[in-house]
Amino acid sequence: MYYEKLLFMKFLFISVFYTSVFAEWNTRDYIMRQHSLTKPYQGSGMSVPHWDFLGSTIVTSNYVRLTPDMQSKSGAIWNTSPCQTRNWELQVQFKVHGRGKDLFGDGFALWYVRDRMQTGPVFGSKDYFHGLAIVLDTYSNHNGAHNHQHPYISAMINNGSLHYDHDRDGTHTQLAGCEAKFRNFNHDTHISITYRDDTLIVSTDLEGKNAWKECFKVENILLPTGYYFGASATTGDLSDNHDIISIKMYELDLLESQNKDEDRSKIIPSAASFEAPRERVDDTKPAMSGVKSFLYMMFVAIVIMVVLVLGIMWYQKRQEQSRKRLY
Repeated sequence: MYYEKLLFMKFLFISVFYTSVFAEWNTRDYIMRQHSLTKPYQGSGMSVPHWDFLGSTIVTSNYVRLTPDMQSKSGAIWNTSPCQTRNWELQVQFKVHGRGKDLFGDGFALWYVRDRMQTGPVFGSKDYFHGLAIVLDTYSNHNGAHNHQHPYISAMINNGSLHYDHDRDGTHTQLAGCEAKFRNFNHDTHISITYRDDTLIVSTDLEGKNAWKECFKVENILLPTGYYFGASATTGDLSDNHDIISIKMYELDLLESQNKDEDRSKIIPSAASFEAPRERVDDTKPAMSGVKSFLYMMFVAIVIMVVLVLGIMWYQKRQEQSRKRLY
């Protein structure tokens, strides 16, 4: 009897534990099929319901590949239906992988913007956009005034007047960010973007634990309804496979404090904590490493020794010539 009770208590504990873990990771309100992308992708022919494709994007039975692991590629996927939901969450399962071990790039971005199907320099999509960009940047060009490592996830709100500065890795216009090592995993990797009650929360599950880990949270974000979801990626001299496995969009219930009759379609994208782009200044030259400093000092010492030897030889020759004249 005691043994049966012990087993029952153990089973109950495990059930409650796993229920709470999975609930934390995957309990959402209403999935919106017209804004979601799940397997099987194929519709009639090569079309995929509710989604359009650009550039190098290809559709397979297991993933939508925005770019292959090749140089100078760019691809995108765009939802065909505008989002009329005020509170929403976008869960994206993705995979970034390639042959590069130390050098790779460039990365991809998830979008909630006014203008869809627009190519451009910001990870394959339009600069000076209207809306929200969540950037998953894998390549650091070491020009930015920042002290974080890559890969890096950041958010940017734009009202159409701001430029994404690749030379600064977007740090001059970002709302917030966090380091996130999401490359070359064999297990599934996920990112969650939640916009609720004018608060933006970005979370990740990169370790396959089925639990969200908060990347950053920013309050007082204003985004209108009627914008489009999308994903785009690009490669340059460096490359990676950028794969989208699934996109699931959930409609979240309004809070009691939110006005259900408010028209949000005319809102201009903005953030209370947003910093305007700072004036670009040239970076100071980085200090040399210990090895480089040693080699430089050795080179200087050799040059000095050669000059001294040549000087002594020249002096001795002059002395010999002087003695010859005396005799």
